[in-house]
Amino acid sequence: MRDANPQTIYLKDYTVPEYLIHSVALNFALDDECTLVSSRLTLSRNPASQSKDTALTLSGENMKLIRINLDDGTNPSGADLHLPEGLWAGQPRVNDLSKDQYLQTQDALIINQVPQQQRFVLTIENSINPKANTALEGLYLSSGMLCTQCEAEGFRKITYFLDRPDVMTLFTTTLVGDKDRYPVLLSNGNKVAQGELPDNRHWVTWEDPFNKPCYLFALVAGQLECIEDRFTTQSGRDIDLQIFVEKHDVDKCDHAMQSLKNAMLWDEQVYGREYDLDLYMIVAVSHFNMGAMENKGLNVFNTKFVLARPDTATDSDYEHIEGVIGHEYFHNWTGNRITCRDWFQLSLKEGFTVFRDQEFTGDRTSKAVKRIEDVNMLRTRQFAEDAGPLAHPIRPDAYIEINNFYTLTVYEKGAEVVRMIHTLIGADGFRKGSDLYFERYDGQAVTCDDFVNAMEAANGIDLSQFRRWYAQAGTPVLTVQQHYDPSAQTLTLILSQSCPPTPGQALKEPLHIPVTMGLLNKDGSIAPCNLQAFGGDCRGDFSRPGRINPPLQSLLQLTESEQTFTFEGLAEQPVVSMLRGFSAPVKLVMERSLDELAFLLSHDSDTFNRWEAGQQLAGQVISGMIADWQNGRDMHVSPIMVAAIKQVLEQSWDDLSYFSLLLSLPSETYLAEQMQVVDAEAIHAAREFVILTLAEQLQTQFQALYRNNHQEESGKFDSGSIGRRRIKNTCLSYLSKLENKDIYQLSQQQFSQAKNMTDQMAALTVIVNNPHPAKQQCLDSFYRQWQTEALVIDKWFALQASGSMPETFATVQALMQHPAFDLKNPNRVRSLIGAFSQSNPLHFHAANGQGYRFLADQIIALNTLNPQIASRMVGALTSWRRFDEGRQALIKTQLERIMTTEAISKDVYEVASKSLAVEATGRSPLQNQ
Repeated sequence: MRDANPQTIYLKDYTVPEYLIHSVALNFALDDECTLVSSRLTLSRNPASQSKDTALTLSGENMKLIRINLDDGTNPSGADLHLPEGLWAGQPRVNDLSKDQYLQTQDALIINQVPQQQRFVLTIENSINPKANTALEGLYLSSGMLCTQCEAEGFRKITYFLDRPDVMTLFTTTLVGDKDRYPVLLSNGNKVAQGELPDNRHWVTWEDPFNKPCYLFALVAGQLECIEDRFTTQSGRDIDLQIFVEKHDVDKCDHAMQSLKNAMLWDEQVYGREYDLDLYMIVAVSHFNMGAMENKGLNVFNTKFVLARPDTATDSDYEHIEGVIGHEYFHNWTGNRITCRDWFQLSLKEGFTVFRDQEFTGDRTSKAVKRIEDVNMLRTRQFAEDAGPLAHPIRPDAYIEINNFYTLTVYEKGAEVVRMIHTLIGADGFRKGSDLYFERYDGQAVTCDDFVNAMEAANGIDLSQFRRWYAQAGTPVLTVQQHYDPSAQTLTLILSQSCPPTPGQALKEPLHIPVTMGLLNKDGSIAPCNLQAFGGDCRGDFSRPGRINPPLQSLLQLTESEQTFTFEGLAEQPVVSMLRGFSAPVKLVMERSLDELAFLLSHDSDTFNRWEAGQQLAGQVISGMIADWQNGRDMHVSPIMVAAIKQVLEQSWDDLSYFSLLLSLPSETYLAEQMQVVDAEAIHAAREFVILTLAEQLQTQFQALYRNNHQEESGKFDSGSIGRRRIKNTCLSYLSKLENKDIYQLSQQQFSQAKNMTDQMAALTVIVNNPHPAKQQCLDSFYRQWQTEALVIDKWFALQASGSMPETFATVQALMQHPAFDLKNPNRVRSLIGAFSQSNPLHFHAANGQGYRFLADQIIALNTLNPQIASRMVGALTSWRRFDEGRQALIKTQLERIMTTEAISKDVYEVASKSLAVEATGRSPLQNQ
């Protein structure tokens, strides 16, 4: 049974560690089912601690304790326990502790008395069973290899330790294993020694010269192949680069290696950060709860973000691989060299590093496309998180299970907060601030406030009010009203901000919001932003010292609940382009006619706002059609929208990927976020009707675009090739709705002849989501072709789980019994259960509740296998109050059923209990404890 009152951890209760660890020598005798661990810690009392407790408490779970040895220097044991040949002698040693000198609990080891005035050495020997570790935290077995995942609190499942990020120490790790079973032995840092042992064993010792917390520890052992390369740093140092994969994946590593070199060069050029070890290693693992992990010098990656070949990976996969490899590499400075003081500060490393990887990808691909994709995900997923029962600030103030706070809020909204600082102080000011941050805090565990302090000090600014972004949850609403005075030739903008209550935060204070905006004349030309001096705080983005002309766009700084800004010298009423580049993570409320939105779609010079105008235009049209569908009226698509899309199609575009986005409609998930009561069926019907109407009325243009961009360019990943594939497949998606023989033949021909995964998956997607006569034939063919490629089969599962055809739920049930499905593999769980519950609102939210029952069944099954993955699956049920009363009752029943699960994990308990307990007043269950 679970603890009826799981412990809540609060930020306000933070205290410094009572003890420090100066070094640790780890020794592993590796075995799939019984790995023996020796941990030799050199500790001392922390002089900064005010605690009077003389006991030493170490965290630890799910292990068998063998021996504890305490050496205070007065009677040394004489045994050098970290040497490979000295392990497991099995004989008692001097200074071994008796059972009355310590207390072992379910999650801790408490040693009653330890020296208070001098350093001492504590050696702990224990055993663990990696094969039985289905939670994939600590040391576990994945496809025959041993590997680790220690963030956030996995190290305590390896050995007893001060498992907290502000305890940083030097690690030396010796791995001992059978040469045939574990020919490759890897850990953090640099390899300093290796040798042979009797009984076909060998050993390797790794030494990390940089202090780090235990969550950055890594170990990998198994039968792996190595791909090698080299990178020369800006100072002339040669860094060896190695990627380790299983033998059959060796031919899928070239892109990952080049991505690593691209990231290393970019970080030197943009941030002046050079890699600090002699060796950088990446290991690809098939069973992994996350995307990747930045362990110092030894990154462990989900195979999804390493392996790519043109015929097995899409263009999107290629981009994500480069982005994730960049993200983990950038962590070397923003996460490893400088880490978090406590887990409440998680966004310190993740928000900053996500911002860095977003900028890296934008520089490597298309800035416009990257920004749109990031914002699209933020508004469809993170805004929903902000509006739900699990809403929390980017720096939370309480948690039960820290794994539940690896969220879009901490990562993506955290990146937006960093981006706002960049917007407020400019690129040069941000570089000065980051340089000071690295200089001040290198080698330390610090806080979000320390990061902001560095930005303030380097730029001579005050960000006191801005800090509220770190403490307040929820998505602010930015309302804009405008008034044009033709006699005075002025435009007045009234900006106001508000934020709805969130759990635990009923009242909100005004935030510091940067609002980038521009003005357009009626002919589409740019109007000057000549702001009256008394209108408020404003900075012209294009102004220069001594420049006479007014700026072409302005940065308004909204700091009050309401402010007024007046622009002068405007002979005609301009069209306002507001929140350019999505300069703040807010919901913009501003009255716009369809004509005005169509004008902005055609003329706005800001690439984000041009796309946004098209999204708002389509959203307004679809919203009206939803009402028609719900009331039994015929649906009609506004001719304004058809004409606007036709105009986009007839223009010439250099960035074809951006062109493709301009033609794309808002997703069903985004449209649901705009409704007070979500009606997934009505959303789907209205959106599909718009697609069909556009296909019918613009068929000639779509067909011409398809033909002009249908080229065989497999293996080419330049912007032109990617753009041609993207626009071609967008056209195919529209044309597929026509459901005629020629279009069916076109999609099947592309599927059968494609030599790259982008085109093959695009064709299969339209075949699966339409009544194509060859649907099952193509699905079977695809499976036979790729059944040995796990990542491709993940796509096969996900495509069917997210399908819109009536038989989808029956298909999902059948796929659960498929021989290739494995509930113990997180990638496979995400591809089937996750895709159905999170990417298929039409069928998941079926009125009979079958989707909810199905998901609850899987969550209960996963609860004991992998609590982290189980808790993430619960997320699809948390927004139950957004639906009609019937669906609310059905979802609530399943949440209550989950809560009654025997031995419910604290991961699942926290998400499910908060989902049920949050009241309209904003109170959360944490407040009631």
